[in-house]
Amino acid sequence: MDENDVVTLVVRHQPKPGEESSYESWLRRITRIAAGYPGHLGVNVIRDGRHFVCVLRFSSTPLLQAWLDSAERQQLIEEVTPLLVESEQTEVDVGREFWFTPTPSTPPLRWKQACITFLVILPLSLLVPHLWQPLFTLVPWLGGYLPSNVLITLSIVLLVVYLFMPRVTALFAHWLNAR
Repeated sequence: MDENDVVTLVVRHQPKPGEESSYESWLRRITRIAAGYPGHLGVNVIRDGRHFVCVLRFSSTPLLQAWLDSAERQQLIEEVTPLLVESEQTEVDVGREFWFTPTPSTPPLRWKQACITFLVILPLSLLVPHLWQPLFTLVPWLGGYLPSNVLITLSIVLLVVYLFMPRVTALFAHWLNAR
């Protein structure tokens, strides 16, 4: 594992019944504090029924470890433990990306995942080929069947994975997780 790889920390919590508002206050506080640590790249909080999943990204493993080992975090974990059904569950992965709710419970229904994926890919499949057209005109061999399809497909995949899908799934998270 390269110490400069983006690393993702996934934390799962389930507050005790009646402790949800106290837990949410604590969660707002800890995410604000984590954001102040070096290397913090962002956090997404996903609520799936009574479960909360926090996905924190750091720019490197040592910087994530500094947050995990910090006295501030340890104190906050001690503070929240009485509010939880069980102790927190954590998982660390290098370069991990989540499109859909990363919970051990049920993922979104496949037809909803298909709708969101279609919503993202259709406009790109109509737009991206036109954006490449000027280059294909300037460099005719790039406009051939195989090179053009490779460039167009690669462009769409990269745009979907890194730009659009994370934002669209966050925007539609409530609908994706509704049963």
